[in-house]
Amino acid sequence: MGKIIKVNFPGGKRVDAVIGDQLIRTDQSKMSGGDGSAPEPFQLFLASIATCAGIYALHFCQTRNIPVDGMDLTMDCEYDPEEKRYKDMKISLKLPAGFPEQFKPAIIRSMDLCAVKKHMIKPPSFQIGVE
Repeated sequence: MGKIIKVNFPGGKRVDAVIGDQLIRTDQSKMSGGDGSAPEPFQLFLASIATCAGIYALHFCQTRNIPVDGMDLTMDCEYDPEEKRYKDMKISLKLPAGFPEQFKPAIIRSMDLCAVKKHMIKPPSFQIGVE
């Protein structure tokens, strides 16, 4: 089953996407000629990786009734200026107090199931055209 994403151009450097009934706003930074009124598309891409790992960690805890108070996730993105791309993403989950020791390897495996990461490892093909 496919998914359609509609994109519109509300003015300036803003480019918005509509997915189902959700509106996702983007803009360029002031340095790039935008108003900085919303995240840039690439920032959303990076955030999608981190939040995807986060939802898997959250689901892991919720299905086991493990409290998540104090749980925190960070993603450190290492940029390679020669290749002009981020080449290393390090995701680190700070576990909540009292997190059961025996579940540590399992929550890592759970976060590794992230669908966004899977699409990066085995990327889809792209066909780009105009009408």
